Amino acid sequence: MIPDRIIDLDRVSVRPEVFNTYFACDLGKCKGACCTLESPYGAPLNPEEVEEIEKALPLVLSNNHLSQFNKNEIKKNGFWEEKQGDLFTRSINNKDCVFVYYEGDVAKCAIERAYFDGKIKYRKPISCHLFPIRISHFGGDIVRYEKFSQCVPALSNGENTKTTIFDFCKDSLIRLYGLNWYTKLKELISK
Repeated sequence: MIPDRIIDLDRVSVRPEVFNTYFACDLGKCKGACCTLESPYGAPLNPEEVEEIEKALPLVLSNNHLSQFNKNEIKKNGFWEEKQGDLFTRSINNKDCVFVYYEGDVAKCAIERAYFDGKIKYRKPISCHLFPIRISHFGGDIVRYEKFSQCVPALSNGENTKTTIFDFCKDSLIRLYGLNWYTKLKELISK
């Protein structure tokens, strides 16, 4: 049974749309839009992630995938900034995250590329890994789905493959809350 209400588990509230919305990225159609959303802000970061990226940065910059322009931008201005107490990756021209590189016309993450190449152990910011999930804080975490028009192909692809946001974001949810939490939540929604 798919829940039609918020599920609470260990001070984390998960909104029902996470369980009942089909979603599976279709990079061939969206072209990696989540990495290039128009905004003066890049990906949300937490202070620990800034430290992790700082440690990984030399190997990410040595990667041939990141453009020289982006490398120069990072060297000159850094990769993160603070806005009203929140941390974000830098945005280039209010669009691309500073870590974007392109494979053909598809935007991808240079941090994640270094991770998959086995050069670093840090995958990418959790906010990126969780996408399209966003976490709000109100007496605990609130896990919610954030809609973007650029993700319409992911909705169709998810429906075709019968993949929900909860299933699509399994790895990132386990990374954030642990396997035990994910397994318990899966059991709760299966009842």
